[in-house]
Amino acid sequence: MKIAQEFRAGNVMMLNDQPMIVLKAEFSKSGRNAAVVKLKLKNLLSGAGTETVVKADDKFEQIILEQKDCTYSYFADPLYVFMDDEYNQYEIEKENLGDTVNYIEDGMQDVSVVTFYNGKPITVELPNIIVRQVIYTEMAVRGDTSGKVMKPAKISTGHELMVPAFIETDEMIEIDTRTGEFRKRA
Repeated sequence: MKIAQEFRAGNVMMLNDQPMIVLKAEFSKSGRNAAVVKLKLKNLLSGAGTETVVKADDKFEQIILEQKDCTYSYFADPLYVFMDDEYNQYEIEKENLGDTVNYIEDGMQDVSVVTFYNGKPITVELPNIIVRQVIYTEMAVRGDTSGKVMKPAKISTGHELMVPAFIETDEMIEIDTRTGEFRKRA
């Protein structure tokens, strides 16, 4: 058991029999009232977000999630299959992947971290930086040099993102998976 004021962003706790990950925890103490903690939470199973206020000395059960390094194996509609070093396969639904589905492609060698809750895979984290090929981008507008000029580009997974005007079709680029933004040429 852990008291509410000890929770930090990234901790996982049980709230109303639901596993919740703490996105933000803010401690507040006013003159007359008891100290409280404002928590911004996300349900690990449904992905729904919520905010709640609890007393600072309330006790909650902390959950330790299991994580394994896995590689993407194949897509079996509607499940994505990942495999660990011991050749165990884990199926994860598309809804649980969130934005990471935009960067998953066949034959990718990037090692992903699969998070488990009660033995069930619930989410996948890709490396912070991945390299993908630009399969289509428009020509840059000639003479437009006023500041940071961006144009749309489609990468090998079919996802579209904004890249600088100097990026051409068939170039390899680095993408930050946390923000979904272009970083640099690879």
